[in-house]
Amino acid sequence: MTSLTRRRFLATTGVTAGAVLAGPHFLRRVSAQASGPIKIGFPLPLTGPFGAIAADQKRGAELAVDEINAKGGVMGRKFEVLFRDDELKPATGAQRTKELIEGQGVDFIVGGLAAHVQMAINEQTKKAGKLFISISQSDEISAKPDTSPITFHEALNPTITGRVVGSWALQNLGKKYWIVYADYAWGKQNNAVFTDVITKGGGQVIGSTPYPLGKPEFSAHLPKIQAAKPEVLLGAVPGADGVSFLKQVGSFGMKKEMKLLMPLHFLFLAKEGGADVFADVYAGTSFYWELGSSNANAKKFVDASMKKFNVPPDGYAGYGYSGILEVARGVELAKSTDSEQVAKALRANPTYDHYKGKQYWRGCDNKAFQDMWILKGRAAAQVKGDWGYFDTVAKVAADERHERTCAEKGHV
Repeated sequence: MTSLTRRRFLATTGVTAGAVLAGPHFLRRVSAQASGPIKIGFPLPLTGPFGAIAADQKRGAELAVDEINAKGGVMGRKFEVLFRDDELKPATGAQRTKELIEGQGVDFIVGGLAAHVQMAINEQTKKAGKLFISISQSDEISAKPDTSPITFHEALNPTITGRVVGSWALQNLGKKYWIVYADYAWGKQNNAVFTDVITKGGGQVIGSTPYPLGKPEFSAHLPKIQAAKPEVLLGAVPGADGVSFLKQVGSFGMKKEMKLLMPLHFLFLAKEGGADVFADVYAGTSFYWELGSSNANAKKFVDASMKKFNVPPDGYAGYGYSGILEVARGVELAKSTDSEQVAKALRANPTYDHYKGKQYWRGCDNKAFQDMWILKGRAAAQVKGDWGYFDTVAKVAADERHERTCAEKGHV
């Protein structure tokens, strides 16, 4: 090969001189990477108090991969998702993410559920230059200094949830509140946001009670709360802890004395606790499966879940589903698996609609904006079939006023 021919070869193939000199073994490896599956690492807490919600996430991600691969993949390459249990521990989440990137060679990371664990995941993805679509509630993940140009946040966050649910509750449930919250990032953020919304809206937080996550013993605190006579008891009590909270509150007869409010409802926790436990409890959600009766994409999503798993999807299945599909859309738009190119493509084409209506990425912080709904638990006699635990009482359209501004989040 002449010097000129060699330069033309290198220019047209994009292979470096060192790679050519490395010989056919290197070229076979490059070819395998270009033709093999596009791999997505997916850390999530399959064990622990968030296990039921994580299982919902996992099912949503699997449905997305099925859908992508049934269409032939993207750029002729199938998708593969690798799930790893982060055990609800930041150190484990960081370790699993690093292993996925360095040991398994994943192209992207989607996942996370607990706010404190996803921050550890994000540190690893930033170091490795891998796009991360977080599908857990967190205020910090899309704010400086924690975010990055390749960090995207698909889920709601405590600010949006608190402003939407808190504002609705002030107008519909009462003005005097007591807040019980899990003493970790998500719980503290919810306590702060709800307190701000309630006080600025003319209400009053007459007391608050933190408790250690995973240790849902509330009976020692409930008599004091009863004596204070709040109009609304707000429980920022996540996962299986929420079931224990509502059971204990019910055993004290407090459902007859005050309205019960939670930031979010989860279908599989209602199934676990039963309709009597969740009856007349209000909360927000990013998705409820009965939306399938009025939205074609929601129906497709619900039908696929029922066919494959014999259970309907809930909100976090939606996040897992949408997060994987957004990676595929970004790859297709960018015609590349380079994380920076995929991130740029998503920002340049921010609107998408995978399972419930239009959503969009805000350019400054890669934050997803989406509609929300307020749900109320149905009494046992009103439950519809095996899964109809909630009535939809309000829809709240996506609105950037529900979130902090770009400047408030440190984006200039």
